[in-house]
Parts: sequence; structure tokens; C-alpha cells
Amino acid sequence: MQSNAPCWEHFPHQADIGVRGFGPSAATAFEQAALAMTAVVAEVGQVAAIDPVEICCEAPDLELLLVDWLNRLIFEMATRHLLFSRYAVRLEGHSLRASAWGERVNAEKHRPAVEIKGATYTELKVSQDENGLWLAQCVVDV
Repeated sequence: MQSNAPCWEHFPHQADIGVRGFGPSAATAFEQAALAMTAVVAEVGQVAAIDPVEICCEAPDLELLLVDWLNRLIFEMATRHLLFSRYAVRLEGHSLRASAWGERVNAEKHRPAVEIKGATYTELKVSQDENGLWLAQCVVDV
């Protein structure tokens, strides 16, 4: 990455798909990884940020926290029948407090491609490069 601007991308991994977030802070990279995960299911731009959901989690380190964060989002998506398109993450040590905004899944509008079963430890990495850019990535099981 040449810029510190937040962004996300997918990367291939056998039958599953990798999600990768970048940003000037670990919190921003976590937000971008969540957007990449939403984009596995549907076009992010088609999802209105209407209904807020609060999420809190803790883990022994940032990598395990990323997996916990994404799995909490997957749980909320499945149980509330929501897709999210906006995230605000706050990190304090290995604790995460976040808000996720989205809307109920509408098959006609969102055209969901797949259902994500879970975030995995495969290709799991949370790190900061020499330019200060944070990376948060893992593979999600679809």
C-alpha cells in the first residue's frame, strides 16, 4: 500500500475468501476488514446505514480480537437478518467497542451472494508496517 487512506480488499484462498483492511490505525483497519467482509455478501454501496448495533469483545491479542470482532458481526448479521455498511471501532488494549450500522437484508435489493459461516485463524494477521499503515486480515469461511 502506498497511501495511509483506509481501504479494503479481498484475496483468494481455496474455496474461501480472505478479507483485508488497511488504515492509519488498528481500529480503522478493523473497520475496513469488516467492510471487506460485508462485500463478500453484497455490494456495500447498496446497504443503507440505518439500524445501529453495539458490539463489545475482548481477546488476549489483536489478532484474536479481529477474529472475535468479525465473528460477532457474522452472528449479528445472521440473528438480526442485517447487513452492515458502516462501522466505528474503538480499541483500548485488547478490548473492542464498536457500532455497526446497517439494514435488514432485502434479497431483491442486496442480492446476497453467499452466507459467511465464520472468520477463521487462516492467514490471520494484524500488524503495522514501517510507514505506520495497519493491516487486519483473515480468511472467512463461506
